Amino acid sequence: MNIAISSILAIAFYISGTLCQWGRLRGRDIHRPLVQTLVFAGALAQTLSIYLIIHTPNGVNLNFYTVGSLSSWMIILIILASSLRKPVENLLIGLLPIAIAAVGCSLLLSGPEDIIPSTQPGMIFHIIISILSYSTLTVAAFQAVLLAWQESKIKHHHPASLIKAFPPMQTMEKLLFEFLWAGLILLTLSLTTGFIYLNDMFAQHVVHKTVLSVLAWCIFGILLTGRHILGWRGQTAIRWTLAGFACLMLAYFGSKFMLDMIINRG
Repeated sequence: MNIAISSILAIAFYISGTLCQWGRLRGRDIHRPLVQTLVFAGALAQTLSIYLIIHTPNGVNLNFYTVGSLSSWMIILIILASSLRKPVENLLIGLLPIAIAAVGCSLLLSGPEDIIPSTQPGMIFHIIISILSYSTLTVAAFQAVLLAWQESKIKHHHPASLIKAFPPMQTMEKLLFEFLWAGLILLTLSLTTGFIYLNDMFAQHVVHKTVLSVLAWCIFGILLTGRHILGWRGQTAIRWTLAGFACLMLAYFGSKFMLDMIINRG
């Protein structure tokens, strides 16, 4: 199976999963395992697509588009794994379209190669952990957005029919902080491995990524400390989550876009 076929299959399964999950939210009799099966099939096809795109004779190609596809793949896997024991499949409505766009871009668009030699396993491990931490905190950010929407509907006494498909707010908030804790642990590991395997975390081409990542780590750390000591929740938790995610998104994809799509092309 080549890159085009695996990518098209991934997109087709993801579109089907999105439509089925949307139907479930609208009250249609669509079973949850069907959505999970479709999304899992899409993730399998995307796995092959990513493998074929990333692996080159000279090493691992981690340019802007391949990193985007790899991040979306990890996000979908996190949602799938979590949905086996938690009611998080509603997040797929927002995350599957992102995965579809990422797969399409990695297939149709080409950027400068960013090759990591296979002789640098420590660097590859650092990059994978970094992407995993970003993916986990992306899920947390989407959870925060859903929580904000749910809280707004309840507060203004406009209980839309979709609200009935969501778990109680206490459950949604608990899930948010579980994702935040997992993301912070992974982000800590990412920063630690960066200082170990990178020659200089404050070199000119990575200093902005380092500063923004550390700032995001501080924001998430303050939020979780505030939750534990002061009982922060609701809008406070949502704002801090989105602020931390904004810093992290700029650190990972903002810097990647600048390096791969502007500086290296220039």
